Amino acid sequence: MRETPHVRGGLLVRVPVLLLGLALFAAGIVAALESRLGLSPWDVLHQGISRHTPLTFGEANIAVSVAVLAGAWLLGARIGLGTVANAVLVGSLVQLFSSLGGRRQGSPTIRSAFGSACSRRGLALLGVGTALYLGAGLGAGPRDSLMVVGARRTRFRIGVVRGALELSALASGFVLGGTFGVGTIAFALGIGPSVEVSFWLLAHSRLGRVERPVEPAHDQRPELVCR
Repeated sequence: MRETPHVRGGLLVRVPVLLLGLALFAAGIVAALESRLGLSPWDVLHQGISRHTPLTFGEANIAVSVAVLAGAWLLGARIGLGTVANAVLVGSLVQLFSSLGGRRQGSPTIRSAFGSACSRRGLALLGVGTALYLGAGLGAGPRDSLMVVGARRTRFRIGVVRGALELSALASGFVLGGTFGVGTIAFALGIGPSVEVSFWLLAHSRLGRVERPVEPAHDQRPELVCR
């Protein structure tokens, strides 16, 4: 689907949905980290940048976010409360969730099975979290803003646009020397469909609605305006 579903109701409903979405998104990041199967495509890019500049990994993350957000804004993306909340809360929640339990130890077989489960769980949580905080209609994070405006300005589906962005970040990070693994490839290929399925579920739930643009009648002709 190309349209982004929206959550019904006012701020008293949409703000809690935004916070829930960000919490699920942060949980998805932690699950991906626990999998130990590779960095996400954007983190591969951040690591590559940090290896070739004085920036640390975290500073590279901020620099890329600002650049992506600027590009999305120039293309017409809306910046709102959700954008600020994304920048402030996701990192804090990742730190909180990570502190609740360390990485599991055990045989290579157990670690591999645990990592695979975390990887799948992470993709699902990231997809649902993205759909909820975008659906709240209070502004998206930098990468999601670019995803939405990209789908709006092209004929491609949201899943295709997101996948293209992830693969582009991965390719750039690899060229710069960033490291990746099996989980990175799974994330790059799976995050788009995960977000799209989550959008579909939200749109077909009682919580969500989809606003479709009104198309002009076929016999309606444009008016000529002389200036």
